[in-house]
Amino acid sequence: MLPAKLPLSKQIAYACGMIGWSTMTNIIIVMLPYFYLPPNNAGLRPLIPQLLVFGIFNILSLITASGRLVDAFFDPFIASLSDKSNNKKGRRIPYMKWAILPAVVFCALTFYPWIKGVSVHNAWWLTATLIFFFMGATAYIIPYNALLPELTNTGAERVKLSSLQQVGFVIGIILSALVNNFADGVEGFLHITDRDTAVQYTIWGLAIFSGLVMLVPVLSIKEKRYSNSKPTHLPLLSAIRKTFENRNFKYYLISDFSYYMALSIISSGLLFFITVLLNLPESMGGVLMGSMVITSLVFYPLVNYLSKKVGKKPIVLFSFALLSLIFVAIFFLGKVPVDPKVQIYILVLSASFPLASLGILPNAILAEIAQNDAKRTGENREGMFFAVKYLFVKLGQTLGIALFAFLTVYGKDPGNDYGLRLNGICGCVLCLLAIVFFSRFREKKG
Repeated sequence: MLPAKLPLSKQIAYACGMIGWSTMTNIIIVMLPYFYLPPNNAGLRPLIPQLLVFGIFNILSLITASGRLVDAFFDPFIASLSDKSNNKKGRRIPYMKWAILPAVVFCALTFYPWIKGVSVHNAWWLTATLIFFFMGATAYIIPYNALLPELTNTGAERVKLSSLQQVGFVIGIILSALVNNFADGVEGFLHITDRDTAVQYTIWGLAIFSGLVMLVPVLSIKEKRYSNSKPTHLPLLSAIRKTFENRNFKYYLISDFSYYMALSIISSGLLFFITVLLNLPESMGGVLMGSMVITSLVFYPLVNYLSKKVGKKPIVLFSFALLSLIFVAIFFLGKVPVDPKVQIYILVLSASFPLASLGILPNAILAEIAQNDAKRTGENREGMFFAVKYLFVKLGQTLGIALFAFLTVYGKDPGNDYGLRLNGICGCVLCLLAIVFFSRFREKKG
């Protein structure tokens, strides 16, 4: 029997899940460097030593990378369990349900250092909480994204559901960027004088909210009614090997990794770029991120229209090229004779179209890769495709944070900002690499 078509109300419910995990993962990306290694004009106390290991890597870089080493094993493991599941309620949603609580708890605990001051003990604590957070988030994200190709039947439906999913993602970006704005309100409402405490209360509130919206698709969507995908019987290692044999997937994967690493540099550095390079208040971070995201929503209909007319590949390549120019501009922030607010607004608004297109199209492209592979091989390995994708997304995000943290060694304070400016050059190079690899992607017409 054919599965029922997913109604709009259920599509919106599905997108709510993205709001939750996007908020928490972006809190980690946006706030982690700023909270643990703040600039000297932030009103926060440093919490881990700025030491170099092997003369190259600082401690925060190694901490953020260590959590992803666990993901290298855990992502494919969860994907394999989900792909092979015979649960009467479906292959995906039962895993999502149990992942929410640990993700919420460890997201918040990440910002509760063991000692309120610079200490190596805080580094060990941060390593542990990040590992457990990533495991919880993975157990939700992998099955959640594997549902996308299973709940849709045509390319147009995939782009539409991916568009709604991206709306959820950008709402999460806005909420994570508003942490400092919310913390200002918490300070006033609860009469808190310690900035660290205000930020911690704010993150607890956002993490709990995230968990509640992540429950929406779990409670609203009856997976068996809207999907008739069959469990795969491939062993874990065989499933991984066959996934990597897909030529298109390999080029997609490398370009996606480069993009998320570059995006992570922007997210991690935004508060630094505002306060250090432009000498503007940190509360502008949420306003700027909100402006960029709201402007990107205007481009969603255009992206949907152009993807039908010219295909997805040309739009993705154009977006990478535009982003590379934006990164070059970061290097010159505060050095040109233009009002600082004008400089940063031009930058973030220019990023609106790439944010829209690179948010909508890659998941739709991957859903098509997974479905075409299933038709060719007879094995439904959607979970494994999305597991490998999100492993590389998270590796890209983590290496982006690690690269940003590493470059702070070369300057992150007013008057000593060369490390921050170098992030612009690194982001440009990453976008150019994405262009090189995605240009080899073969798009199926029609």
